Amino acid sequence: MLNASQREAVRYLNGPCLVLAGAGSGKTRVIAHKIAFLIREADFAPAAIAAITFTNKAAREMAERVAGLLGRNPSGLVVATFHALGLQILRTEHERAGLKAGFSVLDDGDRERLLAEVVRDGERERVRQLRAQISAWKNRGVGVEAAEVEAEGEAMVFAAAVYREYERLRRAYHAVDFDDLLWLPVQLLRRDEEVCQRWQRRWRYLLVDEYQDTNRVQYELLRLLTGVRGMFTAVGDDDQAIYAWRGADSDNLRALMADFPTLRVIKLEENYRSPETILAAANALIAHNEKLFTKVLRAQRPGGERVRVVPCRDPEAEAEWVAATIDARRFASGGRWRDFAVLYRSNHQARVLEQALRSRQIPYVVSGGTSYFERAEIRDAMAYLRLLVNEDDDPAFMRAVATPRRGVGSASLAALSRYAGERRLSMFAALFETGAEVHVAPGPLAALREFAAFINHFRYRAEREPAGRVAHELIAASGLEAFYYETLPQREAERRSRSLRDLIEWIGRRGEREGERLLEVVQVLSVVARLEREEDGRADAVQLATLHAAKGLEFRHVFLVGVEEGLLPHETSVAEGRIEEERRLMYVGVTRAIESLTICYCEQRRGEKGIQQREPSRFIAEMGAEVEVYGRERTPTATERAAYLATMRALLERAPIATI
Repeated sequence: MLNASQREAVRYLNGPCLVLAGAGSGKTRVIAHKIAFLIREADFAPAAIAAITFTNKAAREMAERVAGLLGRNPSGLVVATFHALGLQILRTEHERAGLKAGFSVLDDGDRERLLAEVVRDGERERVRQLRAQISAWKNRGVGVEAAEVEAEGEAMVFAAAVYREYERLRRAYHAVDFDDLLWLPVQLLRRDEEVCQRWQRRWRYLLVDEYQDTNRVQYELLRLLTGVRGMFTAVGDDDQAIYAWRGADSDNLRALMADFPTLRVIKLEENYRSPETILAAANALIAHNEKLFTKVLRAQRPGGERVRVVPCRDPEAEAEWVAATIDARRFASGGRWRDFAVLYRSNHQARVLEQALRSRQIPYVVSGGTSYFERAEIRDAMAYLRLLVNEDDDPAFMRAVATPRRGVGSASLAALSRYAGERRLSMFAALFETGAEVHVAPGPLAALREFAAFINHFRYRAEREPAGRVAHELIAASGLEAFYYETLPQREAERRSRSLRDLIEWIGRRGEREGERLLEVVQVLSVVARLEREEDGRADAVQLATLHAAKGLEFRHVFLVGVEEGLLPHETSVAEGRIEEERRLMYVGVTRAIESLTICYCEQRRGEKGIQQREPSRFIAEMGAEVEVYGRERTPTATERAAYLATMRALLERAPIATI
């Protein structure tokens, strides 16, 4: 059943709609029900609807909910991330966008290699800063010319010059980077009215999840796709806007009201997640922020445990106390490890927590670990696959030709790269010019041309044969597996081989299901590789996560650690006047809790200048009367620990033995 506000949000179709959905108020439920309503009752064809999310996981969950409501998977319905949507537009309109059909999607490593080629003597950190700056420009919709105009100071003028050359190289390689998946469609829709109208007719209704996290270009894409009709529903929560550091623009909420004067604002204020005690603390905390829209969450679960605040001596004592408390509480309740989450402001706080959990043999997972697509073997395979569909992809060429080595050293590759740059060609194309023989020694050149013939052979097959078959035979012929077994320990080589097989099987299934050749599958994979982390919701383990990574999740028992001045709020944010975003970050952490919330802070912490005294975060006092401060934790003595273990053994011995 939907409550009155949810029902209004689902059924409203008279123009643009903004749904302000507080934490735990059922926003995903509203979006899924609205899609079902559009199809069942408003006579919208599924193919005329696009629902936009921020992660592949959210898109999958949304599609599953809609299928459950309709009793089927509606054919043609688009539920995708912003970037996947942009990729779909570019694939369809590649000629109008100035791209060839087989354009590549560069990952962050590829971008840094291209930038290093531009800068030549650039240090890695400097290259990363340049990548971040160019990304920031694109996310604000600032092109090369505009960047050159706005650049002030030597560093920014240099960055703008690098931006120009980077764009020239990117176009020469027939490639797009992750930010281009939004920026290029926006430029295309702005300048080509015919294309813009075609996509407006294609998608008659748009729904956007987590609207408060959109950047300027994402908002512009929404505005262009909906046009003057404004047939969309944007769902978000201004109290959970915590991604300004990566380009999210809170002014997008104001832009909606300015650009769409008939905007209907509907508030979801009934919280179904947290008990009254925790929600009262959350409301008191966030009330200290200035509001664009007033909103107060109402708990649908009365009562609840009071929020506990526990002072700890130092990070080691804090971690030990948290681990011991989780251990005892899980044993007493008979619950699962995955019912517990430990959340923190910065990644560096995880190390001491991991040590404490390991010492007690408590299973845990760390959110934001190595992505499946960041594994060396997957990146090796992707280099071959990307090169197969776009021979002008120089980053892929350099990785594939060097893994495994084919009698070609770095000096030969550097010489080819220089020659290709002089000729304004890709390295692959430069190989076949007579001039290459002047710059690259005969032996390496012959090996490189043999490699190019190998790629050409499989490219011919890729255009005609099933994607899975071509991928399987390409990777088998590449020599990657043999290379791993020759250069790595047996277990690591076996693990990498399994990963390759998993990737090939995925390609085969995708190709069969969608009727796609390898070209299309690899483009999709490139976007998935950038967006998706390896996820395993089945693991029964304590979740360790940053507050940013925890957004959108919920746990029965939440521990917020390191809630101190200088850490949360972070000292940099305080110095830069971004205290309200830090408060929203704390609010996100508080509202993850379903049953209990415990807040810890350290009285001292080791810094660069030795032991430093710490103060509890101002946010604790702002949470009001529902907060109960405990005395400082005390690490149990060896005698107490031995007595505790003896008691546990006695309890286990008296427990009845289950029969099967």
